[in-house]
Amino acid sequence: MTDTPIHSICVLRLSAIGDTCNLLPVIRTLHSECPDATITWIIGRTEHRLLKDVKGVEFLVFDKKGGRSARAELKAQLANRKFDVLLHLHASMRANLLSRYIKAQRKIGFDQRRARDFQRFFCNERITGDASVHVLDGFFQFVEHLGITRRHLIWDVPIPDEDREFAQSNLSDRSLLISPCSSQRWRNFRNWRAENYASIVDRAHREYGLDIVLTGGPTQLEAEYGERISELAEAPVKNLIGQTSLTQLMALIERAGVVISPDSGPAHMATAAGTPVIGLYATSNRWRTGPYLSQEWVVDRYPDAIARALGKPVTQLPWGYRVRSPYAMDLITVDDVAQKLDAVVSEVMGTD
Repeated sequence: MTDTPIHSICVLRLSAIGDTCNLLPVIRTLHSECPDATITWIIGRTEHRLLKDVKGVEFLVFDKKGGRSARAELKAQLANRKFDVLLHLHASMRANLLSRYIKAQRKIGFDQRRARDFQRFFCNERITGDASVHVLDGFFQFVEHLGITRRHLIWDVPIPDEDREFAQSNLSDRSLLISPCSSQRWRNFRNWRAENYASIVDRAHREYGLDIVLTGGPTQLEAEYGERISELAEAPVKNLIGQTSLTQLMALIERAGVVISPDSGPAHMATAAGTPVIGLYATSNRWRTGPYLSQEWVVDRYPDAIARALGKPVTQLPWGYRVRSPYAMDLITVDDVAQKLDAVVSEVMGTD
């Protein structure tokens, strides 16, 4: 523990859902190891919808789509505030510019390798340690920089009773929840084919009697995925894509027996809920962004995708390198996923 008492900590991490879920154990560690310190978290509007009821944290919500007015509002909220420590956990130009509004004696940012968008000019201290680690472990390096060596791996996302009732009314005790799509970004090829999901749906229902629920956001792509999977599958499918709030989705994930998801927020929400995740990874490195407590269930074709795209092993590339090929996810076969499902059902859920 640091020799200098810490009375106030500001945490700057705006997004995304997965990263804010990975950050929650760090917040809980700070609570336990710095019990007299207040914690203020500057967070994105969408992410706040999931975490707004987390106890012991003051949230300052920043709307990334709000432009100048959102920046002015945050600046006004911080005008008469001063913190002992800023943990600048978001290396982006937007976050860097917002950090100028935060008055703190110590502004701690990433090491040179990870301090993107000139973050080093907005901080007066840097973390140390191996940069080739999981995102969650990288966040804990900020805590270690403060002299704290213990970790409290606690994910206590509050779920309202009415959302748990919603989940209970939509999921049986033996359900497979599939979140088929990742967020839509430029050249972000993380989605598996709908026909492959349909094959897994039929196997899960036929061999294990699992009920299938689809979840996702309100985008057109996700709606099309839900319709296509439902059409192709012979087994009955409950399609809730675009019909849930974030806390309802969290309740569904908590109640599910197993989740299947590509590299996206629901995979990390499942970690927070204690639900096993079969992660589908080919374009991103599962050891950096995979579901933290479910690495044994990940289908990992990332090394194969790297070899096919670049003819190199993963060890010769920058940590976290993304494969920008629309065909990379085709390296994941239905049998790959079925084998992981067999193992999860056998080892975690049990067979009837």
